Amino acid sequence: MPSTVPEHTDDFIPDAIVVGAGLAGLVATHELVLAGRKVLVVDQENRANLGGQAFWSLGGLFFVDSPEQRRLGIKDSYELALQDWLGSAGFDREDEDRMARQWAQAYVRFATEEKRDYLHALGLRVTPLVGWAERGGGLADGHGNSVPRFHLTWGTGPEVVRVFLEPVLAGEARGLVRFAFRHRVDELIVADGAVTGISGSVLAPSDTERGVASSRDMVGEFTFHAPSVLVSSGGIGHAHELIRRNWPTERLGPCPETMISGVPAYVDGRMLGISEQAGAALVNRDRMWHYTEGINNWDPIWPDHAIRIIPGPSSLWFDANGTRMPAPCFPGFDTNETMRRILSTGYDYSWFVLNQTIIEKEFALSGSEQNPDITGKDLKLTLRSRVAKGAPGPVEAFKQHGVDFVVADSLVDLVDGMNKIARGPQLDAAELERQIVARDREVTNPYTKDAQLAAITNARKYFGDKAGRVVKPHRILDPAQGPLIAVRLNILTRKTLGGLQTDLDSQVLRPDGSAFPGLFAAGEVAGFGGGGVHGYNALEGTFLGGCIFSGRAAGRAMAKHRAAD
Repeated sequence: MPSTVPEHTDDFIPDAIVVGAGLAGLVATHELVLAGRKVLVVDQENRANLGGQAFWSLGGLFFVDSPEQRRLGIKDSYELALQDWLGSAGFDREDEDRMARQWAQAYVRFATEEKRDYLHALGLRVTPLVGWAERGGGLADGHGNSVPRFHLTWGTGPEVVRVFLEPVLAGEARGLVRFAFRHRVDELIVADGAVTGISGSVLAPSDTERGVASSRDMVGEFTFHAPSVLVSSGGIGHAHELIRRNWPTERLGPCPETMISGVPAYVDGRMLGISEQAGAALVNRDRMWHYTEGINNWDPIWPDHAIRIIPGPSSLWFDANGTRMPAPCFPGFDTNETMRRILSTGYDYSWFVLNQTIIEKEFALSGSEQNPDITGKDLKLTLRSRVAKGAPGPVEAFKQHGVDFVVADSLVDLVDGMNKIARGPQLDAAELERQIVARDREVTNPYTKDAQLAAITNARKYFGDKAGRVVKPHRILDPAQGPLIAVRLNILTRKTLGGLQTDLDSQVLRPDGSAFPGLFAAGEVAGFGGGGVHGYNALEGTFLGGCIFSGRAAGRAMAKHRAAD
């Protein structure tokens, strides 16, 4: 194949190469531009995909002791947040978690002292209500957020991307940044023990829209050199074969037979293996973060395109056999424990049973495109869709068109519809009714022994939940609250929690713990820092922040690396 170079880069001598133009890569490039360095950004997709999967995100950010929290009466601190983080992470591997522990402490400190100001200075703003995500397993020193910490970006994922992309594009206009789109890296070039460049295949030009799967036809080859290379290419979220190969069966149960994808097709994990082959340490590859509340997108963008329901706590959750799941397997509480419980049945799906009152207030959908009011920063539309009666438009669209939704006026008809789309056992309407009625009897009992109702009562003590997220407890089967709704929930693939092991400068390490000269990694490919800053569990709102923190560290260190040459 002929050797080709991207337009206008044959005379461009970069100080650094960034592989992957997602959020972490853009943050690093921004920092390099601030230092006056020349950066070549290489990506296998076209310009329309700048920002990567961060563009599609809800834009949640984990802040600690923020002004928004304080205004809502939330008392948070570095010490409490670190306790929650370490209790959730469960670090238990001496070598593989060595740097991850340090990253965890540094990241929580960043989220407490610098992160909000850093982003605010770039123009990013958040909504006034702080969400309470991943509420945990019930122990003070165990998994979960002790207080609300999920700050929603006003503008969602596109806004998080914008505040870094705009200065990067300004750097491009000044001649400091060049892009090599449709360039797929196949090898890291190593000379005298240091990474000195990249080589790979030029892919056929593509004019596909953002997120749409593109051609992998090769039309040429390339080789680029620079004093330092950053790998910021994302994880394995759409690479189902890699997910299956690394699935932690002993910890979570059998790998789901049916999985739907919460990230675009280009999230293929290729650079993990390429970096490992070059000599990088790849750790914690069995740690993953997939969601149990996935629904098939009725209007998909990428193959197997899935959306996650971000639920309030009131829907009743049943496994595939129709058995109500016990604590802490409630909506929004403990993702991995719920995953274990679902897969222990031998099936890979579960059910929400709820009613119209609950869906109107408690259902949110992941994804910037599913939240046009907040994404578009349209205050009037936001008030109309979030406060007015009725479910938000995108939620109502899924209720009407989604293949996973069943709507009925009676429980018998609801179960009949559930059985038509079940991938496993046929449910018994009488048994489902018995369990729901038992729960409904507890609604008027102020001394309820139902742990989910107790959790709902606790949630409503927080103004943000009572005002905008959690409905007043009521009988699910009350006709006045209807119609009844059931949702078949699938396993949705999303995040890689392990990755390339890095030091606090985002420099990649070798398996013996020594630094790998010239090679840096940031974002999901590095386990969001250190090869797995989250450990086994995420606290939510921490993925974008991990990309920002590790990308910032990489950009600053690479700028110094060039200055020292």
